[in-house]
Amino acid sequence: MKRILIYTVISAGLLSLTTSCGKDYLDVDPKGKALESNFYQTEDQLMEGLVAAYASLSHEGGWSVKMIGFNSAGDECYTGGASVGDYSNYQAWNTNTMTAVNGPSESFWNPDYQGIYRANLLIQKIGNGVTGIDNALTNRYIAEAKTLRAYFYFELIRLFKTIPLITKPLEPSEWFTVTQATREEVYAQIEKDLTEAAAVLPTKSAMASSEMGRMSKECAEALLGKAILFQNNESRMEEAAGWFNKVNTAPGYALCPNFKDIFDPTNKFNSESVFEITHTASMQQGDWGAKIFGNMYVIAVGPRSYSHGTEDADHTYVSGWSFSPIIKDFADFMKGDPRFQYTIADVDSLVAHCGAKYTPGYQNTGYFIQKWAPLEKWRVKTGTTELNFPNDMIEIRLADTYMMEAEALVRAGKNLGRAKDLLDAVRARVGLASVPATLDNIYNERRLELATEGHRWDDLIRTGQAATALAFKGFKKGKNEYLPIPQSSLNNTKLVQDPAYQ
Repeated sequence: MKRILIYTVISAGLLSLTTSCGKDYLDVDPKGKALESNFYQTEDQLMEGLVAAYASLSHEGGWSVKMIGFNSAGDECYTGGASVGDYSNYQAWNTNTMTAVNGPSESFWNPDYQGIYRANLLIQKIGNGVTGIDNALTNRYIAEAKTLRAYFYFELIRLFKTIPLITKPLEPSEWFTVTQATREEVYAQIEKDLTEAAAVLPTKSAMASSEMGRMSKECAEALLGKAILFQNNESRMEEAAGWFNKVNTAPGYALCPNFKDIFDPTNKFNSESVFEITHTASMQQGDWGAKIFGNMYVIAVGPRSYSHGTEDADHTYVSGWSFSPIIKDFADFMKGDPRFQYTIADVDSLVAHCGAKYTPGYQNTGYFIQKWAPLEKWRVKTGTTELNFPNDMIEIRLADTYMMEAEALVRAGKNLGRAKDLLDAVRARVGLASVPATLDNIYNERRLELATEGHRWDDLIRTGQAATALAFKGFKKGKNEYLPIPQSSLNNTKLVQDPAYQ
């Protein structure tokens, strides 16, 4: 493969894309832009179509940073910001007061269906036949598109109770007659796409360094195992464990020796990374309202109006917007764990001991996220600072798949020795002693290991712990396990709102 990193291809200017999943993404321009009907004829055009689907992974257009949402929804963080009105749609998730017109629903529904449309379009165009391009190449593009489609559907089915299942590009008028599929039908399509993709995609170890950021065989396998695990069918736990095992034993994968190195932007695509959404600070690209290629979550979680004291380079922050402040109870829970200092920034301690200063934001606790903290040493001196942090978002990493395999084995009652070895490996990395491989211990370890990485809300929902753990945030059992369908997608369509939100 001759392509370079996904975000570099994007920078070539192909993102004159609409945000509507019911429209062709290529604008019709009489001055020379290719019409969609004549596109997808060359390898370059196919790659552009594929990259368009990848682009929907990043929700930063108009800075809809989905990690603020996932962390707001759980019991690790508040939403924060400047005030209760700052990013009100995620404030609503933080307090479980979402409605069809106020909440985070559109921030997931729209970009995910946009990505599905783009994946469907590429799959259809290649399926219709392209000439002069090697079949192995087109098969890989289809496999990547199917993995992306499955990823988007998996996010949607976790967030919404029932959703439309669309596997071909629709004309704008067809959206008005679309109906919802059953959850079983959606999961069946996710599993089908990922099974087919895993059989075609290259392993990460076989990919060139210039291809990092693209879907690999292990990424599809991890997503497939996760999709099976999340359906909570105990009879399929051994099957889920098998898919995770394929990832956990694949060549080239290993836990990073040092926990802090996992999130270092100079250590991208490391041996622990299974699925990583790329960001770059190498372009003077982003302006407000445009598609953004830097990681805006980094500046979002920094302390507001921060000024330096005598702190070291790992705690010298760029002034940020004080989103996702750590809840004090969670900070207290993590204290004493070796991962605390690499997970949570105790900024009040820097004020007390290093002479740092900051302005407390809304819901301030003095604790901030360290894993994606806006450190001065990563700040780009050109372009728009807020849009140009290079930190990638690691969606799936090996410690996660270790613990999911361990969980699936325990739930299946199979190979408990291996389950213990997997759990112990995660703990041993940070110098912790062996513990029995029980579900409580695995869930506790997930909370510590994966803190602030956007997994906690999903874990609380799928394990039935949300009503208790999130009672302080107003969580209502039987309702807040899902988001309401956005009103804009209900208007003049056949879609039906979740009864809990009617």
